[in-house]
Amino acid sequence: MKKLNYRLVLFIVALVFGIAFSLPNFVSIQCSSKPGEENKNATCGKKITLGLDLQGGLHMLLGIKSDVAIESRIKSMAASVKYLFDDEEIIFDELRIVEGKKITFELLDQDEVPKAKALLEKELEGIVLNENGLKFSLSMTQEEMQRTKHNAIKQAVDTIRNRLDAFGLAEPTVAKQGEDKILVEVPGIKTQADEQRIRELIARPAHLQLMAVDEERIARVNSMSQKEAKSFGDVILPDVNSPQKYLLRAIPVLDGSMLTDAKVGFDKNNQPVINFALNGQGAKIFGDFTGKYVGKRMAVVLDNKVYSAPNIHERIGGGHVQISGRFKLSEAHDLAIALRSGSLLAPVYVMEKRSVGPSLGADSIHASMLALILGFVLVVLFMIFYYATAGIIADVALIVNLILILAIMSLFGATLTLPGMAGIVLTVGMAVDSNVIINERIRELLHQGKSIPKAIEEGYDKAFSAIWDANVTTLIAAVVLYAYGTGAIKGFALTMSIGILASMLTAIVGTHGLYEWLLPKMDRRKANYWFGIKLEGEK
Repeated sequence: MKKLNYRLVLFIVALVFGIAFSLPNFVSIQCSSKPGEENKNATCGKKITLGLDLQGGLHMLLGIKSDVAIESRIKSMAASVKYLFDDEEIIFDELRIVEGKKITFELLDQDEVPKAKALLEKELEGIVLNENGLKFSLSMTQEEMQRTKHNAIKQAVDTIRNRLDAFGLAEPTVAKQGEDKILVEVPGIKTQADEQRIRELIARPAHLQLMAVDEERIARVNSMSQKEAKSFGDVILPDVNSPQKYLLRAIPVLDGSMLTDAKVGFDKNNQPVINFALNGQGAKIFGDFTGKYVGKRMAVVLDNKVYSAPNIHERIGGGHVQISGRFKLSEAHDLAIALRSGSLLAPVYVMEKRSVGPSLGADSIHASMLALILGFVLVVLFMIFYYATAGIIADVALIVNLILILAIMSLFGATLTLPGMAGIVLTVGMAVDSNVIINERIRELLHQGKSIPKAIEEGYDKAFSAIWDANVTTLIAAVVLYAYGTGAIKGFALTMSIGILASMLTAIVGTHGLYEWLLPKMDRRKANYWFGIKLEGEK
């Protein structure tokens, strides 16, 4: 036989790659941490993760309190007003938030009114500014309020998805449903403890604020009502670990929107803490505030609970802050994920929850495997019956194609859903389609009197454009489905995309390499044996 050609080498490499990375799905391979020492609790190699419809898990429908997003936006705007006026040295007083819907303040110098108005209109979007002498009120336009509510839902979907991804869950489904609902499906959640942890991670607002302590009135905090505190522009918040209460300025120094990173660390007592970093603007605000208020206290507030309120001993630059709160390690880990992923502009709540058992998955897997095996066997038998040895070559390419699909999905830790299995079944039929076109072209050329080598070369050349066009257009459709689809649609598009790319390698390159390798043995007089056709003069 002819020596190995580059096409056949690529085909063999693809086969070895496929076997190596798909094998962990069928065989548990033990890992060793040291030579000669086996860790029996660990396995080598990634496996395909089964989706919610195949292995069970958690299904939730969440509602979102989008009106709260307006209040959060107003708070953020108030903090911006304070920062802008302080930065430009505009003297003001009585900066308050009224009923969570508007901001009021008073300027003390008539000459600074034009400068203040121009500054606010330039830096803050979607605002309505009303003035009465030196007293001003600032509120949001109706368009800005609607945009804020819409952004709250969109941001909640992105944030929840980021949190679940960072938690290490494989391809959870997070999608907007209707105008103000979010669908969440998390496969593989089987215990009550895991379910509770996921629910807390999803629903946690993770709203971080750095707030100044009202040192003048804090001594009366235990006898003060929220209404009285509000009259001073303050708010009363509880300590996270004790009955202690804090009287804080209602307008925060800065909030979590300026946070860039959050990681778990350990303090001098080896207790878990969370270290977070601020962006450039946040670091400047933080540095300016700590420099101006040395000797006073600033509280680290998370979800309206005070985690710490340390004294400021000196100006703190660099924008690095620490949260300590007697965390368990798992709590610190989940909180860091929530902070990194961003806070929820509006709180979410569970409207519907149900645990999906794996029994349906077992039935689905059995039915899908039966369809896959039956379809595969029928295709294999048809190709052998109709194309003889050429059919066997196509079947070899089909087997390698399936192995490659499993290997690539395993390599990237993809999730296999029921529609994904349907995509694999569909790929079985599509994978041999290219070889059907090639074999028919070769047959036509043999009937025209071409030699086998010439018929094979021209057959591949003539078939390539049709195969390429068909596969590229199908791949475009699959990519669009994956980009804009969610959940089950993504699973179908993913397996179909991988199958198309694998079939291009196996059906065009691989089979061509096999033909070139077998070419010295091929005889035109035995065309029936090689291609399933009889030519003139063939016995």
